[in-house]
Amino acid sequence: MSNYIHLRKGLDIPIEGKAEARISKTIVPDIVAVKPTDFRGVTPKLLVKEGDTVKAGTALFKDKLRPEILFVSPCSGTVEAIVRGEKRKLLEIRVKADKETEYEKFPVLEANASREQIVDHLLKGGMWPVLKQRPYGTIPNINDVPRDIFISAFNSAPLAADLSFVLKDEIDNIQAGIDVLSKLTSGKIHVSLNADEEAATPFRNLKGVVFHTFKGMHPAGNAGVQIHHIAPVRKGETVWTVDMHLLAVLGNFVKTGICKMEKTVAVTGPRALNASYVRMPFGSCVSGLSEMFDKSNGHIRVISGNVLTGEKIAEDGFLGFFDNQITALEEGDKYEMLGWAKVVRPKKFSFSHSYFSWMCPKKRYDMDTNINGGVRAFVVSDVYSKVLPMDLYPVYLIKACLAQDIDKMEKFGIYEVIEEDLALCEYVCPSKIEIQEILSGGINLMLKEMA
Repeated sequence: MSNYIHLRKGLDIPIEGKAEARISKTIVPDIVAVKPTDFRGVTPKLLVKEGDTVKAGTALFKDKLRPEILFVSPCSGTVEAIVRGEKRKLLEIRVKADKETEYEKFPVLEANASREQIVDHLLKGGMWPVLKQRPYGTIPNINDVPRDIFISAFNSAPLAADLSFVLKDEIDNIQAGIDVLSKLTSGKIHVSLNADEEAATPFRNLKGVVFHTFKGMHPAGNAGVQIHHIAPVRKGETVWTVDMHLLAVLGNFVKTGICKMEKTVAVTGPRALNASYVRMPFGSCVSGLSEMFDKSNGHIRVISGNVLTGEKIAEDGFLGFFDNQITALEEGDKYEMLGWAKVVRPKKFSFSHSYFSWMCPKKRYDMDTNINGGVRAFVVSDVYSKVLPMDLYPVYLIKACLAQDIDKMEKFGIYEVIEEDLALCEYVCPSKIEIQEILSGGINLMLKEMA
């Protein structure tokens, strides 16, 4: 019997454009990119140069400080470009993809493999970066033994992909991944299910895990929130998390010995003409989806991920490593004269009940990126606690990050959160404060002090 947890705080943002449960196309991209910036705490060192021929599973770069951690190509082809930013920071490694994928062949992992053999196998195949460590959301150290491993079997973010639909044919691979991960922890593997879908989800049949059932609004699907309510992370402890769609990739690698890095991505948002699912390799260029975006009403913003935590990319940009969602919405670059003075605005959603959207709880809104105002004084407010179902004081944590006060950051819960956990606080913030950016700075400070 699963542990039932009812969260009464949170917010489901009522935005239009949820993907229909159907796969509308399969993308065979001309160019794919691996972005070192997707991985926190990694100092990349190139292992290839422009013009090199690679296979799916060939290492493109490694972590300079932990050279055993490799990052591999999701497809076969030729390294077309090494893209750098300021101070020669490595931003992207672009690979011109072959029409037919050729894979690096790795040995199949034996059923009785030891922990050391499993770690070595995952490192050589480039599978280690799919794991995240809490605190801080970094790639785990290979010698660390996590207290527990946590897997969220649902995503509650705005317009998020339905994992039960996306991964319904990947249960065997997911089970293989769980069987391997169970040998890497001294504790348990915790899988959290959505209470509204518990009876129908295929993940209910997984073996060797402890189930927990969560009911509530976003961020109920965040691993950080689930960890907080199941077994919080204390100072000196380490736990791991892994996204369900990445666990399927890891399990397939363990079973077959090849890096088949493909996923089903939800194309969503108010400016998605055909909101549905597409199959594509990791790091695919989103230009192949241009016909699915509505550009008739002006500029649009394409986001790799969801509207709360995703990264703005160009219309010929590339899908992030951890993202299985693309969101398209209108740029909020239009000024609304005296908009602050309008009492009745039926097309606007308001969390604070400033408008009458609270009277239409099932209505969906054509939202844009306008934040309706500029940055104001950071005042103490209880608005954050209304959307954060964690026993924390987010105002004081953010102020501690601003002050770079490590002792207070520890006191107010820096070990328990990463940016996605406080994303809703930023959305409802009356001061328009970039809360996720501030928290990121605090986490980076903690990592610097640990180095």
